[in-house]
Amino acid sequence: MAEAIKKDIGKIFAEGTEIDEAVRNAVKEAVLKHKQAGNPVVCMKDGKMVWLKPDEISL
Repeated sequence: MAEAIKKDIGKIFAEGTEIDEAVRNAVKEAVLKHKQAGNPVVCMKDGKMVWLKPDEISL
């Protein structure tokens, strides 16, 4: 049986790339679910918070 690859949590936090990727994927999935459910989302546009209708959401 192959030995599991151990990841250095300190290195992961220091580099941040795996965390950044996980956050991007989670946000993308959440926005997609909102769009599919017909729910609006809030985003920032020109320094202001605006609501996007489901048909205005692009992934």
